[in-house]
Amino acid sequence: MNNISDICVKCGKCIPGCTIYDINRDEVTNPRGFLDLIAAYKEGKLQLNKELENVFESCFLCNHCVEICPSELSIDNAIEKMRFDIVKEFGMPWYKKIILSCLKNRKWLDILAKLGYIFQSCAFHIQNKEFEKNLGMRAKFSMPFIKKGRFLSSFHKKSFLNLNPDFIDNGGKKTIGLYVGCLTNYCYTQTGFSTLKILKELNINVDLMKKQACCGVAHFFSGDFKSVEILAKKNIEYFEKKLEKLNAIIIPEATCSAMLKIDYERFFIMQNERDWANRAKKISSKIYIASQYLYQFTSLKELLKNKKQKKYSITYHDPCHARKMQGIFKEPRELLKTNYTYIEMQDSNTCCGFGGVSMQMKHYDKALSVGEKKVKMIDQTMAHFVSAECSACRMQISNNLEQKSSKVVFAHPLELIAEVL
Repeated sequence: MNNISDICVKCGKCIPGCTIYDINRDEVTNPRGFLDLIAAYKEGKLQLNKELENVFESCFLCNHCVEICPSELSIDNAIEKMRFDIVKEFGMPWYKKIILSCLKNRKWLDILAKLGYIFQSCAFHIQNKEFEKNLGMRAKFSMPFIKKGRFLSSFHKKSFLNLNPDFIDNGGKKTIGLYVGCLTNYCYTQTGFSTLKILKELNINVDLMKKQACCGVAHFFSGDFKSVEILAKKNIEYFEKKLEKLNAIIIPEATCSAMLKIDYERFFIMQNERDWANRAKKISSKIYIASQYLYQFTSLKELLKNKKQKKYSITYHDPCHARKMQGIFKEPRELLKTNYTYIEMQDSNTCCGFGGVSMQMKHYDKALSVGEKKVKMIDQTMAHFVSAECSACRMQISNNLEQKSSKVVFAHPLELIAEVL
């Protein structure tokens, strides 16, 4: 972390587009300020305390600073390492312990999802505000970390993985692995089913890789490096074995794909585990965000050209972990433009304000503030749908659309494509 702080020339190019700086407008909560604090801490001039914890929790990890930095500094990793040190000093808050522990254990999540499905109507108004059959729910009253009126995805009786067989034979020569991520598996299952529908039309066989573990991105952003190590090693070993027979692994989630494809290698370099970093790098060449694979390696574009034009208009939000980290933004647009009227929104590359567990639960007001600006951009397009290849963005944007009584509906690009097919 010292090296990053020393290399930074304090040019300030990262500040104007910084998500938290746009809210606070101070010299502390922006990339330059974060690096100065990290340097002071490493030099022994600054002690860890709760105030410093709040400062580093305020970063949305949107990666704007990394994208624009002339020196290509990994400021995000420096902040994640700082959060790790803070957790070592003060421990993990109880609500994070519960959430992160559940994410590590698929069986626990299955049980919680079933309980949530049974009892959700006690605390939430169930309403059909999402695309197709993805129901949403609005809190009836304020609860710990959930304010009255907040819009969330409703629970499903069974997860996506539990509703499907281990292997789907579509009579094709290619077989791909499907990594769905926790939010798609338990909340936005329609994204998973839409992916299967597209792959069936393309005659591509699907291995659902049912022993896939959580990618660990929530743990990484929260400073729980021990859990990241466990989950990353489990997934790497599992993917290595699967990729002996698979053509590729695709992921309809920007955050999960960025974690698996990029941050696993970075994490093990940070931990000085070069062997695991090399193994992570090797499998990353066969991992793709779904739209990238479908656009570059299949005939989906040609298939869509033979389908009817839809009467709906679409605008697109670029997830931070798709465009800024993976350079993916053209692919989903090109696929959607084939059958829908496309309208580009102003500043599509700005963060939606999701920001992770702490931001959504402890600093919800900041997440809401950023989301309100994104909704204004969306509404200005007058599109019927806003789309993004990320369920975290979906959760954040859908809530803000609901809070502002917007008529625009969020739909994953693969759902919109499946609708055409």
